[in-house]
Amino acid sequence: MKTDIHPEYFPQAQVICSCGESFTTGAAKPELRVEICSSCHPFFTGEQRIVDTEGRVERLRRRFNLE
Repeated sequence: MKTDIHPEYFPQAQVICSCGESFTTGAAKPELRVEICSSCHPFFTGEQRIVDTEGRVERLRRRFNLE
């Protein structure tokens, strides 16, 4: 392994989600900010929620007459 080419490793990096959840992991940065984590992701919570900022879902529903 070459020396002085690898980033610094932070074994106690803090991951902070936009929902407020935070946990510790190892990473190349001391702090990571994420939008979706396992506490708020629909697959893990069981609730259906669509994150759509450009109206793509509504356009698809109008196109195929879905309700």
